[in-house]
Amino acid sequence: MTDPRADHARSIVLATRNAHKVGELRDILADALARTGLQLIGLDEFSGLEDVVESGVTFADNALLKARCAARATGLPALADDSGLAVDVLGGSPGVFSARWAGPLAEATGAGRDAANNQLLLAQLADVPDAHRGAGFVCAAALVLPDGREVVREGHCRGVLAREPRGTNGFGYDPLLVRPDGRTLAEHSSTEKHAVSHRGEAFRALAQDLEDLLV
Repeated sequence: MTDPRADHARSIVLATRNAHKVGELRDILADALARTGLQLIGLDEFSGLEDVVESGVTFADNALLKARCAARATGLPALADDSGLAVDVLGGSPGVFSARWAGPLAEATGAGRDAANNQLLLAQLADVPDAHRGAGFVCAAALVLPDGREVVREGHCRGVLAREPRGTNGFGYDPLLVRPDGRTLAEHSSTEKHAVSHRGEAFRALAQDLEDLLV
């Protein structure tokens, strides 16, 4: 495997090994990448990098932890994000614990992490009337440059929580969050989701910083 340090002088690294996520961000940032002449790559282009412990207490904390580590390890400008679901009647939880909300129950049920998280959340909200099931996704997107400059932008996607999962074009809590058009995020096409999602909003905001700092 070649080392991008040597032959990716105009690259920016996204702090993930998820190829799907890299592709999604290439779509969201397509215009900014074209204007800056940058190529977006993921951490799977590198060998020997350790995973970052997401020990922050806010989405911004975790996004910066990942972006700082990627910038330091690769010597390239780095992007990262952290996101989750904030439920009004739960005081903003699951929040930064969204991905691991079900904890050991995810293994105990054998349903998989996403399904276990959804099942637990629905059980916790079973007696909550529709009028009080407001919730929203939050995403913090971070840009960290090798010289230490940092920018964080946030995006939001509001809706109400369904009483059962709907749709297959999504992951995490996407099948639960119903948008104003009556569909869950998992019932949106990828293009539709990019246009309204918290991640899309956060990275579109960060795109201007990317152009300002790297052109």
